[in-house]
Amino acid sequence: MFLKIESMAEVFILMLLAVFVVAAADEAPFVGVNIGTDLSDMPHPTQVVALLKAQQIRHVRLYTADRGMLVALANTGIQVMVSVPNEQILGIGQSNSTAANWVSHNVVAHYPATNITAISVGSEVLTALPNAAPVLVNALKFVHSALVASNLDRQIKVSTPISSSIILDSFPPSQAFFNRSWNPVLVPMLNFLQSTGSYLMLNIYPYYDYMQSNGVIPLDYALLKPLAPNKEAVDANTLVHYSNVFDAMVDAAYFAMAFLNYTNIPVLVTESGWPSKGDSNEPDATIENANTYNSNLIRHVLNKTGTPKHPGIAVSTYIYELYNEDMKPGSVSEKNWGLFNANGEPVYILHLTGSGLVLANDTTNQTYCAAKEGADPKMLQAALDWACGPGKVDCSPLLQGEACYEPDNVIAHATYAFDSYYHQMGKAPGTCDFNGVAAVTTTNPSHGTCIFPGSSGKINGTLANITAPSMNSTSSDSPAQKFYNSRFMSISMLLRVVIWILAVL
Repeated sequence: MFLKIESMAEVFILMLLAVFVVAAADEAPFVGVNIGTDLSDMPHPTQVVALLKAQQIRHVRLYTADRGMLVALANTGIQVMVSVPNEQILGIGQSNSTAANWVSHNVVAHYPATNITAISVGSEVLTALPNAAPVLVNALKFVHSALVASNLDRQIKVSTPISSSIILDSFPPSQAFFNRSWNPVLVPMLNFLQSTGSYLMLNIYPYYDYMQSNGVIPLDYALLKPLAPNKEAVDANTLVHYSNVFDAMVDAAYFAMAFLNYTNIPVLVTESGWPSKGDSNEPDATIENANTYNSNLIRHVLNKTGTPKHPGIAVSTYIYELYNEDMKPGSVSEKNWGLFNANGEPVYILHLTGSGLVLANDTTNQTYCAAKEGADPKMLQAALDWACGPGKVDCSPLLQGEACYEPDNVIAHATYAFDSYYHQMGKAPGTCDFNGVAAVTTTNPSHGTCIFPGSSGKINGTLANITAPSMNSTSSDSPAQKFYNSRFMSISMLLRVVIWILAVL
């Protein structure tokens, strides 16, 4: 069906709608990963990229501008943040030509085949390399000037990650401010970020906040676990409730910027995670806690919950990190922040539901179909009736006295029927939806003598739920999905714009 355009007003409206669609797509929140290379057996760049593709990871941050990785990432569409290493900050911050040469070799030479979208100029320079702090803003400006010269300044943002430790009095967030000794650097840096439309890059580690709090911060609060309202932390100045450290730190950054009169610079979290193993004095560096934190973080970002200060405005985040790094100096925990081992096997299976296939890191591809918890019982019953009828599923094991009769409830029976149909159809996309009451999972729903189709008979209850899109949904990075998901796109806004254009014309 084609639209018949009858006036210039309609042309302008359609053009404006297209612009809004693009803007909405650009603003969809994302979860990316950092790719460290301190491994004794670092995978080849092509292997790294294969893993990224398999995990539907569309955003990565490199700690350098490694040529091999940039070449391997070419023509994948994966959005890449490259980094100026800390040891090069002094040279680039003191020489415009050095900065231009760096951009030419590490960005221009690979763009646009490699989708470079940001440059991280150093990392935590103020705390990790304070002697370079005086030239940090110059380094930002020189790199940006080189992008302007190549006409890439609109496509590629420039910023520098800071440690959350330079935010003082971070709770309550409304009282937070930056360490004043760094104001001579922070004020011109924030000026630069604001004038170039960039973001504040922030590294947030609730694990360390928890470890250093001497019991003041509860573990569940650090792990982004759901809390009862009476367990939440309350900002006495705003009366806003905080249910986790991550949100509190992000809002502390917003308040710290506002303290210096900067209120329109968005926050991008460049590092956050939780270690899966630690020394004897790190009892909470466990696989279960790492899984819980990262799973909750991914869900929190992609659900666009936002923070109490900016509800509905998600904070895109890069997880630290893709691989465990056995060559990393320091404690055991320093080597165990990865989601995967060097061979591509997951360190743990993320507890994900509702986040599409992003980081659905069960590489065994053992998937099942289960009824969603909280689904309408009437809809479940209707779907169960369909599966056992027109769907041609053999539901005889659900009869009284048979292996899968117990537990005798609609959720359990529907799960058996849904999974049977899903495997009957070869696990084809869209065959585990049933009008929205079912979802793909990596948890084997078999129990007792009730062995589900597709199961080897081994019940692996430790694998976690991972939702896959149904046939009539779109992938997480498709323009259509970004259009509908974007926080900037609403019917009422479009109607107001359309009415305004019509009035002008």
